[in-house]
Amino acid sequence: MPSENQLSPQSEIHYSCYYTRSRGGEQFIPEHAFSYQISGNLTLTGADKVYTSGPGGFRLSRRNQLVKFLKEPPPGGEFKSVSIFLDQETLRNFSIEYGYKAGKQYEGDSIITLKPNPLYKSYMDSLQPYEHIQQPADKNLLNLKLREAILILLQGNPELKDVLFDFSEPGKIDLEGFMNKNFHFNVQLKRFAYLTGRSLATFKRDFEKIFHISPSRWLQQKRLQEAHYQIKEQGKAPSDVYLELGFEDLSHFSYAFKKTYGVAPSRL
Repeated sequence: MPSENQLSPQSEIHYSCYYTRSRGGEQFIPEHAFSYQISGNLTLTGADKVYTSGPGGFRLSRRNQLVKFLKEPPPGGEFKSVSIFLDQETLRNFSIEYGYKAGKQYEGDSIITLKPNPLYKSYMDSLQPYEHIQQPADKNLLNLKLREAILILLQGNPELKDVLFDFSEPGKIDLEGFMNKNFHFNVQLKRFAYLTGRSLATFKRDFEKIFHISPSRWLQQKRLQEAHYQIKEQGKAPSDVYLELGFEDLSHFSYAFKKTYGVAPSRL
């Protein structure tokens, strides 16, 4: 399997900024991320829902999520966003110090849209001087900003304690249903295994019991079937579907498609 993209910045504070062109891709979100959309538009697509965020929007992205993203700069401008990542160690220490615990399992959206709050904007503005702080000596300053973010989130949304202080790992879930929803994400098998609550060996064994084929072969067949449907029935161009369905490059997709269906996708 190809390597996956993981949103895991070198610092707890991550700025995204670039000019003119839209950019799409996919990523695994390993930690909760509190984000502010400064300019441009962001579209995040999960397994079964699409989330959009425009200028001035705030969101909390829950950990252990697979998403596809599209970042669109405004006409003549640039795409800008800032995120602060709330790692498990910081949240555990905060939970012990302040006595917070998850009351129940959260079953809401993967990407939580937060209502505008003056404290959110002031907090995000205060992060700018920290953008280039990477030295170990500044770790205490970063820890203070992380704790401040947690306090602000809980003040405006007390129910978020059920999200932030749930330290459980993914439990063993319905493998067939999960894979049929998430086959289009181009991640390693070990990531699929983790998200379904299994070791890699157990994932492969359970998978072959259900589908009677190896995970790698099933993923390629499933993606090609969906590509064939979208190109033939929905009139989409091959260049518009190959990334969306988990192929790394157009040439590999075209080769696999022709080998399976006997015709190049561009001639379908």
